[in-house]
Amino acid sequence: MTSEPIEIVDVIAHPLQQSLPIPTVTSWGTYTTVGMVLVEVRTRDGLVGVGETLGRFAPKAYAELIHSALRPRLIGQDARNIAALWASMRRALSGRSGGMLIEAIAGVDIALWDIAGKAAGQPISKLLGGMGREQIDVYAAAVNWGSDEQADRELQRYLDEGFTNIKVKLANPVPEACKRVERMRQRVGDQIGLCVDANWAYELDEALEIGRALSDNGYFWFEEPLAPENEQGYEELRKRCSVPLAAGESNYTLDQATRLLSSRTLSILQPDIARSGGFTETRRMADYAAAHGVAYAPHIGMSGIICETASVHLAAAVPNFKILECECDRSPFKTLLADLEPGCLRQKNGVLDVPQGPGLGIEINWDAVKTLRAV
Repeated sequence: MTSEPIEIVDVIAHPLQQSLPIPTVTSWGTYTTVGMVLVEVRTRDGLVGVGETLGRFAPKAYAELIHSALRPRLIGQDARNIAALWASMRRALSGRSGGMLIEAIAGVDIALWDIAGKAAGQPISKLLGGMGREQIDVYAAAVNWGSDEQADRELQRYLDEGFTNIKVKLANPVPEACKRVERMRQRVGDQIGLCVDANWAYELDEALEIGRALSDNGYFWFEEPLAPENEQGYEELRKRCSVPLAAGESNYTLDQATRLLSSRTLSILQPDIARSGGFTETRRMADYAAAHGVAYAPHIGMSGIICETASVHLAAAVPNFKILECECDRSPFKTLLADLEPGCLRQKNGVLDVPQGPGLGIEINWDAVKTLRAV
């Protein structure tokens, strides 16, 4: 690797939008379309890094933020000075960390790590100097909140595809949710791991009722039962619910996770690398969680192949990795944007190989980028 600066000459944000092949149904509602921003960072010596910003809605607004607020701070800088560039981008807007700015930074940060890996001729998982895993465990996401018949079909699909761990979406009303918890367990028996995601559906007393059903049916975590701001509620739920609590996909920076990690209210931390500042900030979260005996389980959701692949690399590197969400929507963001198939198609019996090429280890299909561009 050259000691000369790897000068950034351009930063291009590509706002993209897609229609989901199968709508995602959660307690928030039904999602039929979703957006993202593909961030391209170019260097003077020809290296190109790519990243992903979690801009599910209004992706063109995220692209404008990257072009107007972040790009001027990057042009002419050494792409390898990732921590310094992250700090500079953070100062582009005042106020507390979070929201669109940190999500925008995430896309740039992932692209900078992609460049660093390509310059070193190493996959990011090796560049991070971590655990050196070449395979990671994954779970299927998710059985949507819908009719019993639809839930049964989706559950059977994941079993047929060889998944050994599966996530189930829950919502209101609580009695129906408890019935769904029991129904899914009855259909898979005791050999398949099950967890649930409530997407903030409940108040504390409702979550306690759901927690009892989960405990009775052997579920391995209860994800986002309460709104992320309700930290006191999470602490009370932890005292009265025997099922491990999982959350963190709604956090942007480490400071937003410290209270529930240091108290070990959470058993599993789930940041999304395309939201939580890219590799740089998400690794800080994972390391802090490890120091407090909390597992790291990356969130993917409706993101694209870049987010998924970046998450695989970080999962391979950190000591407290538990399991990765393998979103099975097979959307264009996962199937068309790169030469790597999504995890739901590559996994075997709930295990996924870590890409071994330089950087992220993927090549972007720029024709698909043009086709998916938001209008």
